[in-house]
Amino acid sequence: MHIHTVFFWLWKTTGPEQIRQFENGLDLLTRDPNVMERQIGKPAATSRPVIDSSYDYAVLLKFSDLASHDAYQAGQAHQMFLETCASLWSKVQVYDIENSA
Repeated sequence: MHIHTVFFWLWKTTGPEQIRQFENGLDLLTRDPNVMERQIGKPAATSRPVIDSSYDYAVLLKFSDLASHDAYQAGQAHQMFLETCASLWSKVQVYDIENSA
């Protein structure tokens, strides 16, 4: 299994309409047929020194394997998301996990 996590920091000047655009983009993006499971959210209300809550949105996607992930990356939904939403974030950080258990 391949797990793809993405953290987004939106521009501080992002308005409500742009946030709706971003949220709709995430929803469409994560409905790609290669995605087995999806989670979209904002930072939890937890507070410990090791927790980074500085991001605005996070996405966790599960794929059956790396090939499915790569097909998703090249797919139309992903490309459309980049075209329509990339200007809305100031930073993006990706962590991929190859689950061997």
